[in-house]
Amino acid sequence: MGNRQSRPWIVSDELWSLIEPLLPVPGPKLVEGRPRVPDRQALCGILFVLHTGIQWEYLPQEPGFGSGMTCWRRLAAWNEAGVWGDLHLVLLKKLRAAKKLDLSRAVIDSSHVRAARKGPQSGPSPVDRARPGSKHHVIIDAQGIPLAVSLTGGNRDDVTQLLPLVDKIPSVAGTVGRPRRPLDALLADRGYDHDKYRHLLWARGIRPLIAERGPPHGTGLGIFRYVVERTTAWPHAFRRLHIRWERRDDIHEAFLGLATCLITYRHMQRLC
Repeated sequence: MGNRQSRPWIVSDELWSLIEPLLPVPGPKLVEGRPRVPDRQALCGILFVLHTGIQWEYLPQEPGFGSGMTCWRRLAAWNEAGVWGDLHLVLLKKLRAAKKLDLSRAVIDSSHVRAARKGPQSGPSPVDRARPGSKHHVIIDAQGIPLAVSLTGGNRDDVTQLLPLVDKIPSVAGTVGRPRRPLDALLADRGYDHDKYRHLLWARGIRPLIAERGPPHGTGLGIFRYVVERTTAWPHAFRRLHIRWERRDDIHEAFLGLATCLITYRHMQRLC
């Protein structure tokens, strides 16, 4: 256990048993050459980059990860195949089956990350002197378990992602009866204050608890919202997500989706 904590890029047997069935079957090799790097080793290489923030070309070869380009291609292919979304749903189902998913209220928020270079889903950040940046948007359950995430430019208003994130929450089976989708209530700060979105949430059967811009601070929502501030900080503990190094937005989204799965997996280990 201590070995895994000191080397978090090592994929445990339990985690691999959840991921392996979701991976696409590799196609036939068109050119004979070196044998294909096993998927589990390539995943360890991807996790090494995610945890350490190292550049792909400097990925060490001694642990048997495969080359940085091999791991990069594998990450892009798995993201395109929807592996991280599928894995996240598997984890949420396990949490709901254990009655550890609390959808009595959800909380939404975002965090900024600086972009090392301009690219899709980046823009001038209003909190970083208009330097290129991106936003990680997240909606969580009452305990801080991420339900859905998204990536936008740093200049996008938070409220633009409110409904897309709500609609992105998957239908979570796991108990007898219909899959659970609607939230009971959604908490948000002043950045989401707009009557139009309150009406649209009510239309979805969700009670909006959104702070208003006019009244002074101290409305009482903070005692529930602290969990989302904690959750938005967790992805930034992965050094590859602390700064957006990728010009391609799909690669950064792949890292964000993988980190979301790891955070959810840790909740599952702790609660189930």
